[in-house]
Parts: sequence; C-alpha cells; structure tokens
Amino acid sequence: MPDNHEPDDHQPDDREPENLQLVHLLRAVSVDFGLRQAEFAARNGMHPTDVRALICLLDAARAAEPATAGLLGARLGLNSAGTTAVIDRLERLGHVARIRDEHDRRRILLRVQPAAIRLGREFFGPLIDGVLRVLDSFDPAERDTVRRFLTATHTVFASEPRP
Repeated sequence: MPDNHEPDDHQPDDREPENLQLVHLLRAVSVDFGLRQAEFAARNGMHPTDVRALICLLDAARAAEPATAGLLGARLGLNSAGTTAVIDRLERLGHVARIRDEHDRRRILLRVQPAAIRLGREFFGPLIDGVLRVLDSFDPAERDTVRRFLTATHTVFASEPRP
C-alpha cells in the first residue's frame, strides 16, 4: 500500500525533474500495455510470452524480415527449447503456421494466421484507435518529435545487454 508521502507514479511530482517525469509516464504506459497483453493472453488461453511472440512475428512481417525460429528466440531472449515450445503452443492454437521458405526449402518461416490477426484487432483495436486519435491531435512536427523520442528510447533499451 502506498505511503501518503510517496508520490503517485501516475501523477507528475513537481519535485521531480521534468525528464524523469517523462520516464515515469513511459513506464506507466508500458505497464498498462503489458497488463492488457496479459489480459489478452488469459482470455485466449495463451501465455504472455505467446503474445510477445505474436507481436515479434507481426513486427518482422511489417519489416519484411524472414520470421524464423532463430529470429523469434533472439527477440524474446529464449533458448531453442523455449522458442520451440512457444511456436508449438501458437501452432496448436491455430495462431501461427510453419511454412517452408520458397527461396530456401531447408528454412522454415513462421507466419501469423489471419484469424490470430483478427483476434488481436478485436481486442487491441479500440486501444490503437484511441492512440491514433491522440496522434491526430498532434501536428506533423510534434509527431516527428514523439517518433524521435520513442525511436531513441527503443535504441537505448535494445542496446543494453539483457541480464
């Protein structure tokens, strides 16, 4: 239970430097998004790692990257056995298919199935629409600043070695 003298992480504390307030807000958004991911996983009989795996695979598809088990394991920080377990679960649920690479028949690619994409849109669509409405209220220069901040922040997190 929070002490009445402790600042509420959701309310800016005037005693904190402004930049630290922004870090706390970013953390709050990350926590809220993680809770929504966990709720989505629970509602759909998945493990939270399965949701992160689907996100990684969708991100790879958007970037036109070949989505292999190796790529997925590296992005999730899983060993080979853990990666295989995630893929097997997602395949059993009908969310992912293993497909032979047409350019290299030895390589197996992972593809998120359309039904899984629909399921995600049904759950996350209203949240995404809300964020898009917020972004629509920003002018292009403000959106560029937000993009620059989030890209640089992502680079910081991606470059730090994982424990």
